[in-house]
Amino acid sequence: MPTSEAAAREHDKSASLLVTGNIWTADRNRPTVEAVAASGDQIIAVGKRSELQHLCNDSTRVIDAGSGLVVPGLIDSHIHLVDGGLRLASVQLRDAKSREEFVRRIGEFTKKQTSGTWITGGDWDHTLWGGELPVRDWIDAVTPDNPVWINRFDGHMALANTAALRAVKVADDAKTPAGGEIVRDSKGRPTGIFKDNAMALIDRVQPDPTLQQQLAATVAAMDYLAARGVTAVHHMGNWSHVDVFRLAERRGLMKTRIYACTPLEQWERLAQEVKVHGRGNDWLQIGGLKGFVDGSLGSHTAAFLEPFSDAPTDRGLLVNTPEDLEKWTLGADRAGLQVVVHAIGDRAIRTQLDIYERVAQVNGKRDRRFRIEHAQHIAPADLPRFAKLGVIASMQPYHAIDDGRWAEKAIGAQRCETTYAFRSLLDSGARLAFGSDWFVAPPTPIDGIYAAVTRRTLDGKNPNGWVPRQKINVEEALRAYTIDAAYAAFNEAKLGSLEPGKLADLVILDRDLFKTPPHELNMVPVRMTIVGGKVVYEKNSTPQPQR
Repeated sequence: MPTSEAAAREHDKSASLLVTGNIWTADRNRPTVEAVAASGDQIIAVGKRSELQHLCNDSTRVIDAGSGLVVPGLIDSHIHLVDGGLRLASVQLRDAKSREEFVRRIGEFTKKQTSGTWITGGDWDHTLWGGELPVRDWIDAVTPDNPVWINRFDGHMALANTAALRAVKVADDAKTPAGGEIVRDSKGRPTGIFKDNAMALIDRVQPDPTLQQQLAATVAAMDYLAARGVTAVHHMGNWSHVDVFRLAERRGLMKTRIYACTPLEQWERLAQEVKVHGRGNDWLQIGGLKGFVDGSLGSHTAAFLEPFSDAPTDRGLLVNTPEDLEKWTLGADRAGLQVVVHAIGDRAIRTQLDIYERVAQVNGKRDRRFRIEHAQHIAPADLPRFAKLGVIASMQPYHAIDDGRWAEKAIGAQRCETTYAFRSLLDSGARLAFGSDWFVAPPTPIDGIYAAVTRRTLDGKNPNGWVPRQKINVEEALRAYTIDAAYAAFNEAKLGSLEPGKLADLVILDRDLFKTPPHELNMVPVRMTIVGGKVVYEKNSTPQPQR
């Protein structure tokens, strides 16, 4: 390994930025250093401050982290960036704790909108008011002139008011699509709740945001992420989102590096795009394909081997057939693309692991890095298969402390033992990549680290952790947000650790996470976020454009 000075001489550059303090690099060969030097957007040296001081000149910006902690730029491995940005300006229902508050917030928001404007977003959580699903009758009186289509926070079911059903011409006798559910009352009338594939009945008619609205949402989302220490994301979306990101990149608006995943069933389009135009640059890359096996636990649409504990005749549903999933995965993998598939229930996870195993046998050995997104409720027999098959578990720790409030009611204590099984997966040799699933949960890695380390549920009822044997430590959680997240997008040569030659993405935290009591980890503020050697967020200051 070259010395810091040798590495700097090799680049023959002066430092434009020098960050000093307590620095965790994510490099196992040199996990802690005193200083990181960057020239332009690239790290040129790491080591002791005395070793790097000679790289400075009058124009070098020197930043002292003091008693804080410097870490590599934090990577969110599963996010819905455009939707998250749009949600920042939508009706806020995530913490509505009663039916009355739910209705009041919708009514107040609607009063500020023009007649005919669609009310979307919301992210409500019916468990906060006892578990009763909302119905359109609750809100029709306060939304007579505005179609309403507001989703549960997991994105797997949503509520339409009567104006919305009228606008999209969904009748009382509408046929339920395969892989979905229309909830009906005792008279067979739709209550307004649509689940998974049934949501397409409204989605396909509801007007999409304009390109400019999506661009504004993307810029707002990047500012929001920068304030939370996020420097790169793996975006789960569609081709229109790629167009938005390309526009932002052309206009020099990027503050967040994006690995954009497009729909798995459209793998041939991605294969052609990569062949003709390549995979992108340091700001925007393509190459990943997002698929779905099932729905979500909270919507009772996650697919389980055995019925739900609170619904003995229900095992959830598959939103795509195993045959289609295997056909798409086989073709995409043969084309050299990365397949990342949403699977939450144990039946869904087993289905996709089986598909991955068969596809690897057919297509032969290669560095494919298959991923299962969420991987929430794993059957014990399937835990070792992640490591054996080289499948990355792309998980969202915040979900554990959220779902842990009510998951045992839905699936029982025994299945919860291998729910959000961070410890078991790591011990088996599997690789974890952490993210948020924003808009579903806050895009805040500090909250995710807290959740993975403590597993203390949001209701305060598990002070020692929900399923505590699945806790992991701070360094393991940080690796899942840095170097292992970079690996999950084939970016470990450029991102994820602080080493010479890598991109200069760093985050300065106000406190040392390794010395912070676990129950205080979620209270550690982000002081500064640096992307490509430039400060994109500084606490108590106005963010500046990246370039």
